[in-house]
Amino acid sequence: MSSEDSIVAGMAGRYAVALFELAEADGALGEVENDLSALASLIQSSDDMKRFIRSPLYKSDEQARAMNAVMEKAGVSPLTKNFVGVAIKNRRLFALPDMAKVFAVLMARKRGEISADVASAHPLSDSQVSELKAALKAAMGKDVAITTSVDAGLLGGLIVKMGSRMIDASLRTKLNKLKFAMKEAG
Repeated sequence: MSSEDSIVAGMAGRYAVALFELAEADGALGEVENDLSALASLIQSSDDMKRFIRSPLYKSDEQARAMNAVMEKAGVSPLTKNFVGVAIKNRRLFALPDMAKVFAVLMARKRGEISADVASAHPLSDSQVSELKAALKAAMGKDVAITTSVDAGLLGGLIVKMGSRMIDASLRTKLNKLKFAMKEAG
């Protein structure tokens, strides 16, 4: 991986690249990708987990015990457990969701895909994600790996980010443009 890539330039990127290289050497890329995705989803879906990983009040041994219990329950691989252990030891557990995101980008690159972050006002159904993938593939000429998130502030529509490109088709933006145009006219 080249160090010029902005996605891997930060601390989370360095950790993700190190894990990617270890997983690649062990032939466990898919397994680690699934583990990180599951952990990131768990953190994203739980306000308690978000607070837990970000709080400086917990000592690293407390974080290690809690995360080991979570990882045991989730059935993650030994490589992922070791990686999370190193992140905890180095007081970097707060960056685990970002590390998972960078790892997903690295996996997408390896598969020849473009990654896209999609924010929507409501959770997208599987059929909507499939249609969006097909539309983005037609526009970009490559397979697209989509990461979805929900932002209720959008009111409706989508914001799609692919690398340096952003397509903002949210209702909030459309209303703001209309509001600005009405101020200009009157």
